[in-house]
Amino acid sequence: MPEHVKLRIDDRVARISFSRPPLNIFNIAMMREMSAAIAELPHRELVAIVFEADKDCRAFSAGVAIEDHTPDTVFQMLDAFHQIFRLLDQIAKPTIAVVDGPALGGGCELVAACDIVIASERAKFGQPEIKLGVFPPVAAVLLPLVIGPKRARELVLTGEIIEAKEAARLGLCNHLVPVAHLEQKLVEVLSRLREMSGISLEFARRAMDLGRGRSVDAALTELENIYLHELMKSADANEGIKAFMEKRKPVWRNR
Repeated sequence: MPEHVKLRIDDRVARISFSRPPLNIFNIAMMREMSAAIAELPHRELVAIVFEADKDCRAFSAGVAIEDHTPDTVFQMLDAFHQIFRLLDQIAKPTIAVVDGPALGGGCELVAACDIVIASERAKFGQPEIKLGVFPPVAAVLLPLVIGPKRARELVLTGEIIEAKEAARLGLCNHLVPVAHLEQKLVEVLSRLREMSGISLEFARRAMDLGRGRSVDAALTELENIYLHELMKSADANEGIKAFMEKRKPVWRNR
């Protein structure tokens, strides 16, 4: 039975909740639970897949577990995380993220991959991976398409954390609402999607994805090779991960 991921399906909508308090850090086991939940969906009938945090959590997700970035587990980490996006790409159903609190690192990447994002005023977004000496592969593929190349490059290269208002201005969020209105806005969006044909929504989403020129799978495959065989063999990537785990400032060697 899944330990940190809850799935329920109601009236052609799948709701996947993250339940790893307090910050929903995605470790390898949790990411595999997410993939398993997506893989078992009766996707032909679905009109939407909703990602949200459980009520006991303080973040949508604060990112992928740092301890899984070590040389012994980084391959499994990338494989588990990227499988989520590959499955979503294959299913091609509308995806919605409901964000209340931080969505950082892998959490922000999942937000960027979703078609519709509903955020509260206390949501925050960012890709702080560069501060550990690594980079976010999914964000490298998707974030420029969502918010434009210049701002995406700045966020990835500086690790800047942005507030909900700025995320909405950039187009990372579709709807910015008070915390108390998150569910109400979700119900409004889902009511419109439930009026549509599930298969028609799938075709429409595939058509828009084709317009990007490259599939998520093809881009991620190339980036995985860079990440595993070049980045993770650098001294600084290993130093960044080690420094975080040892709770100290990294000492960069620029090699």
